[in-house]
Amino acid sequence: MPTFAVETPRERYPVEVSRGALLSLAGHIPPKAGKLFVVTTRDVWNLHGALMRQALEGRAFETLFFPGGEERKRMASVEELAEQMIALGADRSSLVIAFGGGIVGDLGGFLAAIFMRGIPVIQAPTTLLAQVDAAVGGKTGANLVSGKNLIGSFHQPLAVIIDPDLLATLPPREYRAGLFEVLKCGIIRTPWLFERMARDASRVLAMEPDVVEEIIAESVRIKAEVVSADEKEGGLRRILNYGHTIGHALEAETQYKVLLHGEAVAFGMRAISHLSRLAGACGEAEASRMNEAIAAYGKLPPLTGVTAGALVARLGSDKKTIQGKVHFVLAERIGSVVVRSDVDDELVLHATSLALEELAAA
Repeated sequence: MPTFAVETPRERYPVEVSRGALLSLAGHIPPKAGKLFVVTTRDVWNLHGALMRQALEGRAFETLFFPGGEERKRMASVEELAEQMIALGADRSSLVIAFGGGIVGDLGGFLAAIFMRGIPVIQAPTTLLAQVDAAVGGKTGANLVSGKNLIGSFHQPLAVIIDPDLLATLPPREYRAGLFEVLKCGIIRTPWLFERMARDASRVLAMEPDVVEEIIAESVRIKAEVVSADEKEGGLRRILNYGHTIGHALEAETQYKVLLHGEAVAFGMRAISHLSRLAGACGEAEASRMNEAIAAYGKLPPLTGVTAGALVARLGSDKKTIQGKVHFVLAERIGSVVVRSDVDDELVLHATSLALEELAAA
């Protein structure tokens, strides 16, 4: 499988995608690196800790355990981890390895970004969602009560090591959550990827190796291409937020306790497909095709007590809101999207209501 390059104005780094890739990790550690700190969760460590030890080829390292969960992805956790690093002798030559899902990657990357004003990080994602999205691109952050990732930094890693073999231990629900991010990639950029996901849902869900490798590689290629063109979301990179604006509002409204991130994005994509149609960006047939593909990958948990009005009210604090205007990524057709800030609030409310009604009826 391939290696992709992310090239930003200041950084160039590889994203290695191959089975067994984790064992190549040591080759990406600079010779002059100081102490190594692996940020992970206990469940990931119990499953894959022995493989990480093997990957580090006998090098000394410290393991820092993050409790996990969006509700703990807060500044208090970052401070706790930083204090542990100081107690264990970390300095400006130290290096962080973020070894886990998207939450660990975001938090571990943010820890590296701000520890002693910045130390290197290597991303080693263990979930599908992290492999196809969160680990690539240098976005790091922590949550506020007001919303997701409202504190953060762009901090590009030295490398991203994507090993599909690690997905073998992934719970089915976590795997499906990652598949929604793959669908997003198809909708925004690659029609054949969307068609593959729509046509071969049974093979994708069965984790057939060749199919899994194909969808990971294409998703990573898209992310690397977009980030290389627009590191800090000044233009093109906004398309990666398809479904995320409403999805993030839903996560915050449910206090990060009901949905996995990918599931929230799935709901957001449903709402945006309706909004794209209502705003005249795409036709009814295209919107229906997108929603049918989303439905093929499983039902979402019920959203008792969540209202469209409450979700829309949260959009003002989203990171994509600029000078009071919410920027929505709307679908024009499969493989093409447009960013608009002129969408009427009533249309947003209507689209969100339709998505909630569909979920309740499913």
